Parts: sequence; structure tokens; C-alpha cells
Amino acid sequence: MATPSQWIAGARPRTLPAAVVPVAVGTGVAIGDDGAVWWRALIALFVALALQIGVNYSNDYSDGVRGTDDQRVGPMRLVGSGAAAPRQVLAAALGCFAAAAVAGLALVLVTRAWWLLAVGALAIAAAWFYTGGSRPYGYRALGELSVFVFFGLVATAGTTFVQLERLSWTALAASVPVGLLACAMLVINNLRDITTDGPAGKRTMAVVLGDSRTRVLYTLCLVLPLAVALVMAVWRPFGALAILSAPLAIAPVLFVGRGATGPALIATLQQTGRFQLAFGLLFTVGLAL
Repeated sequence: MATPSQWIAGARPRTLPAAVVPVAVGTGVAIGDDGAVWWRALIALFVALALQIGVNYSNDYSDGVRGTDDQRVGPMRLVGSGAAAPRQVLAAALGCFAAAAVAGLALVLVTRAWWLLAVGALAIAAAWFYTGGSRPYGYRALGELSVFVFFGLVATAGTTFVQLERLSWTALAASVPVGLLACAMLVINNLRDITTDGPAGKRTMAVVLGDSRTRVLYTLCLVLPLAVALVMAVWRPFGALAILSAPLAIAPVLFVGRGATGPALIATLQQTGRFQLAFGLLFTVGLAL
């Protein structure tokens, strides 16, 4: 039986900024447009966190039963380490998805935007089939695309929509750097696991691109958000506050550029998360002003 601390570790708390930042930025846009509805923002945050934790447990289950995590160099996995039975981790994943669905339904009812039901269903399907099912798309180098869409475009613009009850071009633009930073978290994870994923049949983007190109991709995922924030300053001048987070990107970019591998990249994951949070906070404040 896994301990509470192991279940928390299995939820991968270092990845949770990918859920928090899009909701914060989307709410920042809503504040700037004088349309923030705080209780709806909190429900959107719950949905995002439930989906993120759900996909983490789902990946743990699917990779564990396939044996992909048997030689893992990253943080502990519940199924792969034998700390929890596969059915327990599967139940945790499905419970998170169900909680996200119920909370999301509440937002659908208050906005009467019934098309959000389809978006929510697609988000849950994307979370499961990333590593689940007979043909997981995460094993076919499509993980980064899914993360960009659902933890960038959908989460950011969707958070703004449920508060303003209209689509916002500013929110769509703001979702681009948010999505890129979420991708950076996945890229650094896959770079760390590149030597074990390939032999296990998991063809991530890192495996397809190779080591050196993956390092370039990671750098772009950290640098381009700063450029987008500068461009957006044309109509949201204070959005440029996000540039103040740039110093936090220097260490991980240099570390990756100098060829860090394996367990050494766990620290880079933490640094990436800090940069993501700092950028997100400053961007949110700037968009709200």
C-alpha cells in the first residue's frame, strides 16, 4: 500500500504550474477587461488541477503496466516502483477525471455554452490517450502538440471565456507563451528519459528529434514566451512585466545547452517550473493592469 507521501509524489507536484499558470493568465485577461468572476476562476483552477493530476496518474498507470518505467531515471512512479497496484492508480486517475468533469459541467451550466461539453470531453480523452489505449499518441511524438493545445490555448482562453462569456483575442494571444512553457516541462522530462524511452518503444518528440535538436526545442520554449510578451505589449503595455522573469530562464537554458543528462535534469525541471510560475505571475499582473 502506497503511503500518502508516495501518492503526493505520484501526482507530480512539480508539474502543477502547467495547470495553475493558464488559469491565472486567463483570469488576468478577464480582470483587464473588467469581467473577472472569481468563483468561476476558482472552478476553472480546480478543473485544470484535476486534469493535470489525473493525466499524471494515468501516465503512471499506462507506462507502468507496459513496463516503460522499469528503468526510469526520474522521480518515483507508483506502478513502476511497485508502491501501488495498477488498479489503485487507475482508480485515482479516473477519479480525478470525474471530478474535473463535474466541476466543468458547473461552468457549462452557468455559461450555457454547451459546446464546452465537447471541449471538456476532448480534454479528458486527450489526457487518457496520451499514454493509454492501444495506440497512445504520446508514444508517437504528439505529446507537445497536445500540451500546447490543452494547457495553452484551451486552458487560458477557456478560463477567460467562462468569466467574460465571450472569446477574447488577447486571451488567445496570451495562451501562446503559456502553452510553450507547458511544453518546456514535457520537453525536459522527455530529454531526461530519452535513453530509456527509445528502447521501450516510446517515440517521444525527444526520441524523434534526437538529443541536440531537443535541447534547441527546449531553449525555444523558454525564449519565445518572452518575445510574445514583448509583442503583446503593443496593446497590453504592462504585459511586458513578464520580461522581468527572464533571469530565471538563464540557468536552465545554459545547463541544458551544456549537455546535462539523466538525473541531473531533475534540477532543470525544478528551474523550469520556477520560471514558468514567475513568468505566469508577472504576465497575469501585467495583463490585469
